[in-house]
Amino acid sequence: MILEEMTMPQVEAGLKICKTVYIPFGALEEHGSHLPLSTDTIQAYQVGKSAARLVPLFVAPPIPYGNCRSTNQHPGTISITTATLKAVIKDLVRSFYRQGIRNVIALTGHAGGAHRMALQDAGEELLDELSELRIAVVTEYELAREQGRGLVETPNDAHAGEIETSRIMHSHPRLVQGSSPAEYPSFPLGILVRDKRAYWPGGVWGDPGKATAEKGSELERLVVAKVVELVRALEAGQYV
Repeated sequence: MILEEMTMPQVEAGLKICKTVYIPFGALEEHGSHLPLSTDTIQAYQVGKSAARLVPLFVAPPIPYGNCRSTNQHPGTISITTATLKAVIKDLVRSFYRQGIRNVIALTGHAGGAHRMALQDAGEELLDELSELRIAVVTEYELAREQGRGLVETPNDAHAGEIETSRIMHSHPRLVQGSSPAEYPSFPLGILVRDKRAYWPGGVWGDPGKATAEKGSELERLVVAKVVELVRALEAGQYV
């Protein structure tokens, strides 16, 4: 059930069979010279839409901005603060809760550390606030890396590399502009630097050259399967 395409009566009918909403969080962030700025958003939304074909599930419109620290000096990256991100997810979950939703899957296509922690912190605070809420905060990239261990060839692939390039080659091949050189940046240990691009010039962390559309298809299937598992567990009330 893709919420932005539904009517009021359709939502009302949907709430009789499903109390779970999937909220995709993305980012407007550089992904090398070959992938679109919306890569994280595309992946998160694509997984939700695919999962909704397999199990009753409300899929919210994606949130296309995130907190991006390591890439904030790269052209095209537009970042919001963690405070804004926390406020957005908390407002959305409260509103869905008022509508009768009791289960939330917040899946983020952007895997930045501060970004992920902001979503998790907000989720913990919402659990204290909303007595019937069950919530999962999941990083899409980490699911793909974990489930695709036997498929991904690149050690420590992390950003715009084999995994993400494969995913976009599969779902949105027209948006892939060739490839980028493999890159493994190294930031100074413990030191916070202003010019992060000086340590990460190409904006890639991994090897896009090892990507294939076939890998992307299988990785997406594996992530969707895990999301479906989550939906069923939350709907069954397995976690309190």
